[in-house]
Amino acid sequence: MTEPRIIKKYPNRRLYDTAISSYITLEDVRRLVLDQVPFSVRDAKSGEDITRSILLQIILEREEDGEPIFSEQILEQIIRFYGDSLQGMITSYLEKSMSLFVEQQRRMQEQVQNVMTTDPLSVMRDMTEKNLALWKEMQDGFFRAASGGRGTGKRPGSSEPKS
Repeated sequence: MTEPRIIKKYPNRRLYDTAISSYITLEDVRRLVLDQVPFSVRDAKSGEDITRSILLQIILEREEDGEPIFSEQILEQIIRFYGDSLQGMITSYLEKSMSLFVEQQRRMQEQVQNVMTTDPLSVMRDMTEKNLALWKEMQDGFFRAASGGRGTGKRPGSSEPKS
């Protein structure tokens, strides 16, 4: 695996891509993300890794410019998790949810390509069953983590026994 591309951020707020020896914009960094190019953004003076803050800045610009992904309600809920005992779990939950969503999209694209040669109803039924099983597994893991591994025999908020 190759080393991640190093981008330096200078006090004048300019970004310098050391791989191409040129100044770049936030849009160029966004393109690196879309192209899945590994990179790291470093403060030019201190050497501190500031990749997260640059990624958040890109998200902020995208949220302001067009159709936002995050509603005010979602943003408020995320803010409430900071400092909460569940903060670490919400990160894992969001990462797993996003991975599941990406995987579902990939499967959907494959199945749409195959729909011309197979029965569309069976394709949708199979996909629905797989999605439900994945969500149930993820939810069970989340509830186990939320209860600190304590086995109560029941899912929180449910009279159903844990599977």
